[in-house]
Amino acid sequence: MADFATVQDVINLWRELTPEELDRAGALLPVVSDSLRIEANHVGKDLDGMVQDSLSYANVLKSVTVDIVARTLMTATTGEPMAQEAQSALGYSWSGTYLVPGGGLFIKNSELARLGLRRQGYGTIEPYGTDYGGWPY
Repeated sequence: MADFATVQDVINLWRELTPEELDRAGALLPVVSDSLRIEANHVGKDLDGMVQDSLSYANVLKSVTVDIVARTLMTATTGEPMAQEAQSALGYSWSGTYLVPGGGLFIKNSELARLGLRRQGYGTIEPYGTDYGGWPY
């Protein structure tokens, strides 16, 4: 099975990469592609088949793959990646929010939604039955 994007796609859709980023992107692309396949399997879809059926879907999948790889490449590998930090002086206070809690690769729900891989819920549960006493429902 092929990857859903190439290193050249990352360069074309995001930015020029450093030599270290080229190596990381090459290693990340199969991992991201397989992770997306697993997510699709969870909802009963075959990404490889969907790519063959629609060129538009293949382009959206390529874009999502590049977004995930780019976000992972932006995550610092030295030190702790902070998204936000606050400090105080005499009260000895400090707080911070990490960019990726726990580190590693993550796929956002909005990316899964772009691919149609978010499982939709339907229906409701009526805990008290369905007799509304004449209300027009």
